[in-house]
Amino acid sequence: MKIDLECHVTTPSNNAVANFSAESARNGVEYMKDIVRRWTDIPLRLEEMDQNNIERQVISHTVGGAQFVSDPVQAASIARVENEYLAEHYHAAYPDRFSAFANIPMQRGDLAAKELEYAVTKLGMPGALIRGWSNLDDGFIYPDEPQAAEFWDCAAELGVPVYLHPREPLPGPGRRIYQDYPALIGSAWGFAIETATIAVRLMMSDVFDRNPTMQVILGHLGEGLTFLLPRTTHRLYMQRYGLSMKEGKRPLLEYFKNNFYVTTSGHFNTEALKNAIDILGTDRILFSSDYPFEYLPEACGWFDALDLSDADRKKIESENARKLLKL
Repeated sequence: MKIDLECHVTTPSNNAVANFSAESARNGVEYMKDIVRRWTDIPLRLEEMDQNNIERQVISHTVGGAQFVSDPVQAASIARVENEYLAEHYHAAYPDRFSAFANIPMQRGDLAAKELEYAVTKLGMPGALIRGWSNLDDGFIYPDEPQAAEFWDCAAELGVPVYLHPREPLPGPGRRIYQDYPALIGSAWGFAIETATIAVRLMMSDVFDRNPTMQVILGHLGEGLTFLLPRTTHRLYMQRYGLSMKEGKRPLLEYFKNNFYVTTSGHFNTEALKNAIDILGTDRILFSSDYPFEYLPEACGWFDALDLSDADRKKIESENARKLLKL
């Protein structure tokens, strides 16, 4: 029986304001119609879980929600409504089948910390899922910036992990590279590049130096970092007399191996998994599907056919998640 850590849902309030047209344009209208149906159909979700030996899903809010709202106070209000909805309709209604990652207003560290503490201590959520950058009236904020420090300190004090989920690259001149190839902006390419860069920013900041036990989860087998980070670590060392990191920083691979987990969500490739195991070991890899954007039979069928020892299989499919999330 597996624990599935990346499984998305939406809520009636989110559906009322979310614009799924960009997703439909990239993925196809019929595909998105199926996604929208499976986002909210709990009986169908449970049926598919049973058919594929999924013991529990750790659900999370999909596109929309607190980080997409420019006003921090309004974002905090939306996060509270969304989190209470997920807690009531999923975790409380099906306590043996669902847990939920908290939706967080990352625009302000104090508001983010307050909502995380409420979600964990009052709603029983085992952590949070954040989506890259957050909107602000006068721009945006990345999660490694000083304004977010209070959130990370709170997560470390509570002992809960944070799932760093992709979000599209920022609009503007930086998207020029995707011109004429809009399908690359999202999950096919841009998601991984954007999220890997934010993860590296977190490593280069003081987040893990202040909070050495803090744990971050990356989907899609690490967003390419299991392959790219050894090179980045090496080049930063070679540049230490020029473009050096902050004084006292450890090699980035050390942060990766001590402060990060990766999941198999949406990346059902055996060679990529072997690379992740070589870098992180089986103690830091978690089974995930990326439901409903991916299909459980494909995710589970691939995993079940892997040539793994019984001990490693049990770690990846449930034991690591149970320990990390205190399930």
